[in-house]
Amino acid sequence: MINKKKFDFAAHLKSVEENYQMIQILNEKGDIVNSDLVPDLSNEELVQLFKDMLWSRALNDRSVILARQGRLGFFGPSAGQEASQLASCLAFDKNDYLLPGYRDIPILVKRGLPLYKAFLWSKGHVEGGMYPEDFLSTTPEIIIGAQYIKAAGVGLGFKKRGKKQVVFTYTGDGGSSQGDFYEGINVAGAFKVPVVFIVQNNQYAISTPWRKQTAANTLAQKAAAAGIPGVLVDGMDPLAVYAIAKAARDWALAGNGPILIETFTSRFQPHSMSGDDPKLYRDEDSYAEWEGKDPMIRMRTYLTKKGLWNQDQEEGLIKQFDQQIQEAVKKADDAPKQKISQLLELMFEEPTQVLKEQIESYKKKEGE
Repeated sequence: MINKKKFDFAAHLKSVEENYQMIQILNEKGDIVNSDLVPDLSNEELVQLFKDMLWSRALNDRSVILARQGRLGFFGPSAGQEASQLASCLAFDKNDYLLPGYRDIPILVKRGLPLYKAFLWSKGHVEGGMYPEDFLSTTPEIIIGAQYIKAAGVGLGFKKRGKKQVVFTYTGDGGSSQGDFYEGINVAGAFKVPVVFIVQNNQYAISTPWRKQTAANTLAQKAAAAGIPGVLVDGMDPLAVYAIAKAARDWALAGNGPILIETFTSRFQPHSMSGDDPKLYRDEDSYAEWEGKDPMIRMRTYLTKKGLWNQDQEEGLIKQFDQQIQEAVKKADDAPKQKISQLLELMFEEPTQVLKEQIESYKKKEGE
């Protein structure tokens, strides 16, 4: 009898996963550990990136307070994800199109959205979703992962029109477990559309650890099913995030099709300020581990070593940011109170007959 060798599925899976090693350039001590991939950013650009990250942390801290005071309708904290968000955003051109998730307010504002509008969006005010025609972004997506399908559609439109633009979109690890995620990357891959898909793996989909959502060793490897490149990057490393996002944009713009980037990061606070208590599902020791990887600390250390940063400079900026944020909060608070009739009028471009009747009914109640 001939002994035939059986196929080793475990070895095959391991060989596949070896292609998705995490990319890091700047380690937790603020030292360069991969000089071959250091991005071509000037000292001024490096400093500006850190300023943007500082601003984002200041915005987060203030927004958490506002939410606790009941002055925001919804807020998803972003502390810990500054590198994942601001460094990736920096890699894209002003003419590229953004499809953000609800935690990506800092990206929207850095792309040009007035901050007071971001606060109004959080309050559920219609003005918070009124963008100028030349502002190339959708409003933050609340439906988990739905922006991935939209991104594929926008990208296909760009390709058919011969536009030299790239679409970029974000979701979390929970979004990567949605059907919309797979449909979006599959369509984009099939039609080779210019989209950069970014999954911010912050470890938890509300209270569900990412390891319980999938048997995949990385989220980046899910790209293989769509026939597109997938890259895993240290999401707490601003230099690595920027370098990979920039390379991904160049790849997509050159007509090679989409790319999926997983930024392995952490959120330091609750999923949202709407009653989530991470103490119920998150080990206290994990906070200490991830706070040691804080992107703010490693970028600050890196710039200080280069003689580009000091504590006095930072304290002065924080005061400026706080003042700017307070002014935006006041402008949002002073906005005209939203009327129900106004909300109904904006539901559809052409209101249905039922909506027309409801609009007229509410206008009478509102005294118009």
